[in-house]
Amino acid sequence: MVNTRQITKAMKTVSAAKLRRAQEAALAARPYSQMLTNVLKSLVSRADIYDPITGEPRHPLLAERAEKNIALIVVTGDKGLAGAFNTNILKMASKFIQSKLDENIDLECIGRKGRDFMRRRFPMAPQRPEEVTGNDGEAGASPIHSDAEAALQRSGRVQIVGEYVGVLGKVDHNFANTLSQSLIARYCRSEIDAVYILFNEFKSVIAQRLVAERLLPIKEIGEVDVQMAEEASEEERKKRIEAAKTAHVGLRPMDTTAVDEAAARFATLPVDYIYEQRPERLFEGILPKYVGIQIFHALLESVAAEHAARMTAMDAATSNASDMIESLTLIMNRARQAKITKEIIEIVSGAAAQ
Repeated sequence: MVNTRQITKAMKTVSAAKLRRAQEAALAARPYSQMLTNVLKSLVSRADIYDPITGEPRHPLLAERAEKNIALIVVTGDKGLAGAFNTNILKMASKFIQSKLDENIDLECIGRKGRDFMRRRFPMAPQRPEEVTGNDGEAGASPIHSDAEAALQRSGRVQIVGEYVGVLGKVDHNFANTLSQSLIARYCRSEIDAVYILFNEFKSVIAQRLVAERLLPIKEIGEVDVQMAEEASEEERKKRIEAAKTAHVGLRPMDTTAVDEAAARFATLPVDYIYEQRPERLFEGILPKYVGIQIFHALLESVAAEHAARMTAMDAATSNASDMIESLTLIMNRARQAKITKEIIEIVSGAAAQ
């Protein structure tokens, strides 16, 4: 039990260190995201995004249509020992799927835990002969995307079209951008009518929630389109606070006020910018990057939330181990004392009998 306590305490320390790095990575990516968003906002006011006659959006990523086929990105962890982190995400994913009984759902599974859970419940999508997954998806990314003909021959109402294991150890923007380009291409070909991402949103150790956001179609630039959300319980918040205090991790959200204000000035300044390309052309080229950066931020926040959950779980395990050691030590001392007392009584009784 002592060895177990040492292991859980070490894991808590490691998770706390990784959490700090994950927070720094999320903060470092924020200026680019904010500037990209504000450039798009600036272009909206200077370009003809909507048809003046019909009022319909000219960019396909802004066009809404009836949802018959949707893509759901489920972001979980690759490892366990993180309390109910993965379980809660998968429960919400099941609830989301149940709420879409009239739609076909294509699953993009990021993380080993989500991949394994979905594999046990849903079939793989039809695969083209030239597609090779490689190593059963154990290392790197292993996408399995069906073409237009295979889309007509679905394996079921809910099917797995993509598996990505091992990509969360070091979140790469290229991976998020590649995934977004694949989803955007399918959306533009009308293979899917909407794209959702389900992950654990992280602002601070205590400010976390499970969310299901709609990425496509884009409703309003700069605004998060949350479809489902679940807050943590008060008991869970208290556990996180205690774990953060003992690990010396800050409880307050990252201060990004200066970054946000600097980026916001670009869209609000009353200046008529001169563009090398037409504003409509720039808007068309930048908008897909906006989807990619949303996926990238979701992955960064999910990684930070996983480390926070593992830190909290290992803190609870260390406390439980300490309590068990104290309890067993007390029982052992009582048993030893009772044995000594019994031996003394026997010696005294024998001496008195003589």
